[in-house]
Amino acid sequence: MLSHVWGMLFHPEAEWKTIRKENCTVGKCFCSHVLLLAAIPPIAGYIGTTQVGWQVVSREVHKLTPESAISIAILSYLTILVAVFTIGKLIHWMGRTYGSKQTLPQCIALAAYTATPLYLSGIMLLYPMLWLNLLIGLPVLGYTVYLLYTGVPIIMGIPEERGFLFSTAVLAVGLVTLVAVLAATVILWDIGAGPVFAG
Repeated sequence: MLSHVWGMLFHPEAEWKTIRKENCTVGKCFCSHVLLLAAIPPIAGYIGTTQVGWQVVSREVHKLTPESAISIAILSYLTILVAVFTIGKLIHWMGRTYGSKQTLPQCIALAAYTATPLYLSGIMLLYPMLWLNLLIGLPVLGYTVYLLYTGVPIIMGIPEERGFLFSTAVLAVGLVTLVAVLAATVILWDIGAGPVFAG
């Protein structure tokens, strides 16, 4: 797993070729990569929101209660796992349109490894300061998009021209998934499952 993380950060094209050659199963991909790395943002978020807190406009520091923060962390973790699997499944479904015959595990691996920078950047939630998170988060998001556009032609085994269109479609699916998650969050908060502030 660690070699793939290193490869995704420093030599992505060669790493995508290595990943394509592996005989990855859904379980192996999830257990060796997603289950561990997807835990970074929720754990860091839990610590940051309960121990450090954040300031919005005033000098007052806002913190969550440990009970509220743990439920939000667990829901966030489960959401990441479901989102990776869903996007992988949609990549597999869309692959037929672009002439790709990759297996479902390979498509889920594409979704899982593409999100590597996002998992790692979750460490910044230890210090939940909006300007700092944006300053770090935007370049990380850009690099994630780069990984997607680099990985799709290699993993899916299609020409780069078609890979560009396929990657754009996957990016659109990712944005729709994000909007769905945000909408579900608003609904859950509205029915009483929102954050509870300490003191």
